[in-house]
Formats: sequence, structure tokens, C-alpha cells
Amino acid sequence: MMTDTIDTSSKSLHQRILDDIESNILSGRWPPGYKIPSEQVLTEQYACSRMTVNKVLTQLARAGLVLRKRKTGSIVMPQNSQSAILEIYDIRDEVSALDKRYHHGILARTIRAPTKAEADNLSLGPRRKLLALTCLHYADDKPFCLEERIINLGVVPQAAEADFADLAPGPWLLDHIPWSAAEHRIAAEAANDAAAQTLNIAANTPVLVVERQTWRLEETVTQVRLTYPGASHAVTARFTPSQRLLNPA
Repeated sequence: MMTDTIDTSSKSLHQRILDDIESNILSGRWPPGYKIPSEQVLTEQYACSRMTVNKVLTQLARAGLVLRKRKTGSIVMPQNSQSAILEIYDIRDEVSALDKRYHHGILARTIRAPTKAEADNLSLGPRRKLLALTCLHYADDKPFCLEERIINLGVVPQAAEADFADLAPGPWLLDHIPWSAAEHRIAAEAANDAAAQTLNIAANTPVLVVERQTWRLEETVTQVRLTYPGASHAVTARFTPSQRLLNPA
């Protein structure tokens, strides 16, 4: 049930320039080493002040996406050569790989202010709004994964109007917002009463919990907790050696 509304029509010029450049970098349209248009060119292109462009490039430099050189301008930085061991998978693909029929349902949605713990842990501003979602993913007609997610509407305002009926929140976010960093935490836990009831398993049954947070530049995009019945799920990852081995084993 909606408890608030977010105006998705307004976007500052600073944010529009930031979005455009960041999208070009993260999509690969501007590869590492690509020379970004000069401040003067960007000022003319967006009909804005040079200070606005300078602030955008400074923010991108702090995030490690561009390197600014005084005489030669700004270039796209190579991203960290160490690939994440775990990619961000679509749960739909996990179910399909088991030759089972996938579907999902949104159990709850609320727009609210962050709790103090969320504001502190996610570095959210005091006026930020969150979209809190509970989604249940099915394999055939059996509960497969419980998804508990919060989305930062300051970064993804359009999520406030999405119903996630055709596309679950995870793949919807991947389609609508670029992310620049992600962190995973995986743990074996005992199912609490609420999770056990939703997944149709006994309380204290072993479950596999994947917690993930993604960032766009320096701001949190989303934080999600995925709970899988432990007896029916395993994590498999394939990875290759990085170009630089900091701690060879």
C-alpha cells in the first residue's frame, strides 16, 4: 500500500549531466582511456555554467570513474580488474536453470522514511525516501526465495510508480539504473518465524541468506536480503584470476 508519493518529473541539470556521463562510462560506450568532452564543450552542450560541469566531473573523479588532468582534460578510468566472484543474477534464471516454471508476487510495498539504522548504515540523507518491498519468488508453485528489499528513491525515483508485476525488482533495477559497486554477504542461518511461514518451511529450518548492497557513485541504490530454503539451494560461482593478485595463495 502506498503511503507517500514521489515527484519523478523534476531532475536538476547537475543530475542530468551526471546521469548522462555516468551512463556512457558504465555502459562501455566510453571505454577506459576515452577523452571526455572538455568543460567548455559540455557547458555549451547543456547550456549551463562551467561551475556545474566542474562539480559533475569532480564528483565522478571522487568515485573513481574519471581521471582529471589539468592540461589534457578528463579521461575514463579503467575499472578494477578484479571481477566480483558473485555476479548479480536474476532469480528467474536460477529457477529456469532447474527446468521449473518461474513466477513471482509482490507481498508488500511501502514508501517510508529510513530508520535511523538504515540512514546510518546506508549513508542516506535525512530527507530521502525508501521504497520497501517484500517479494516471493516461486519455482513451479513452491516458494523458492523470499526477497526483502529497500530502494533509495532519491537515486531511483521512478521505482515509486513501478508495479513490478511483469519484472521483479532485481532485474527491473538492472534495466533502469546503472550501478558502480556491489557488496555481497552470504550466511547460513535458521529461518525466523516470519520467513519460515512465507517460505512454507518449519521455523529454525536452515536457510541460505544472501545480502547485497549496490551503489551508484557514492549513493546506495538498493539493499536486499534474499532468503532461500537451505535444502533446495546452493551457491555456485565461476571466476578467473585477476590481472593483479594482491594476496596469491
